[in-house]
Amino acid sequence: MSGLTRRKALGIAGALGAVPLLGAAGTASAAAPVPVADSGAWCWFGGPRALYHEERHRRTYLGYLTAAGEVVVAQYDHDSGKLTKSVVMEHFPVDDHNNPAVCIRPDGRVVVFWTGHATNIPLLYRRSVLPEDIGGGWEPLRAITTNSEGPYGWTYTNLAQLSAEPGKLYLFWRGGDFNPYFTTTTGGDRWTDAQPLVFVPGERPYVKMHSDGRDTIHFAFTQAHPRDVHTSIYYMYYRGGNLYRADGGLIGPLGFPVNPSEADKVYDADTGGNPKAWVWEIAADERGRPVIVYANFPTDDDHRYHYARWTGQRWENHRITAAGGTISGDPGEPNYSGGVSLDHEDPSVVLLSRQRPGQRHEVERWTTRNGGRTWSVEPITSNSTELNVRPFKPVGLRGNGPMSVLWMAGEYPSYTDFRTRIMALGEDGEPFAL
Repeated sequence: MSGLTRRKALGIAGALGAVPLLGAAGTASAAAPVPVADSGAWCWFGGPRALYHEERHRRTYLGYLTAAGEVVVAQYDHDSGKLTKSVVMEHFPVDDHNNPAVCIRPDGRVVVFWTGHATNIPLLYRRSVLPEDIGGGWEPLRAITTNSEGPYGWTYTNLAQLSAEPGKLYLFWRGGDFNPYFTTTTGGDRWTDAQPLVFVPGERPYVKMHSDGRDTIHFAFTQAHPRDVHTSIYYMYYRGGNLYRADGGLIGPLGFPVNPSEADKVYDADTGGNPKAWVWEIAADERGRPVIVYANFPTDDDHRYHYARWTGQRWENHRITAAGGTISGDPGEPNYSGGVSLDHEDPSVVLLSRQRPGQRHEVERWTTRNGGRTWSVEPITSNSTELNVRPFKPVGLRGNGPMSVLWMAGEYPSYTDFRTRIMALGEDGEPFAL
């Protein structure tokens, strides 16, 4: 990488039209949008696509796929302001479903996982040679080939580690029969056979998950694709070998297929007023209670974001805001919303992309102090001439400083023809040092 200084005036893409983020007192903060990558995209069903880790260093790691088919991991050092990028594979199929997920193993090494989109490309991964540093190169490429039977290969990679199960890594994906599966390892490269998570014959459930890093993995999911059937939102959690409903009711052992009817129904498509919904993100509050954000669709041109939380006794659902229409130029994907996600360290904070009438999709930070009943709004982008979509905050990162919001900016003809950059909040709006 070239030795650009942090303050070198390279300029920022003017098409973004961003405004400074406003703090609680209404004054401009030091964080403003800067580009991370000239080309990059991600889908919202793999993850974590970005995370913060603090041990030897204070660093954020993120993964994305470029329009040239490069699987990339980037690393931002919060002390030096240096951004490092590394291509872990070239000439991969160009499809934003193929973006990588990143984790830090107990030995400190960075591990990145990725796969294709409903193809026979297996689950692939590489480990960094050095702990907490992608700049020292990578170990050889490795593959995981366990899967369910079926013609749809592997799609999406999702990772979880729990301190109560030392050294164990959970890897989830959508399998050959379109249902979600998982495998585990306790170190090295020995993986268990594929085991089912949720099973709906003939359909493809969509799953989002959140690990508290200690003993619990939270799951939010649909029973199918909203384009195909009336889709509801469901919830369950894993702890100590078993799956449970939010009230602690036992579902059964992890590894036995769950029917959605056994889990909590957070949003009912048949009684909720809109016949289909799609899950976007799940996190847990300071008491370990789950919070879910999702979109539902009165029509394909009218997307609406919602906020659901478990109070300890029941699920509460609140509408956040209207979100506009699809970001995709492909008429076959009318339910690709701009995107809504949660701050995993404080799920009273929501990042979302919405489209107001006659405008492009813009990224905003929404905050609630009463469980989703009312909201305050802070703009991240404004007056844009291009899309700003799929915002996300790195898991584990606190505060609103550099890297606290990541998103895609550009145009999106389809998931195989994205023309987007990766953007981030950066200090004083200056380019990152490379």
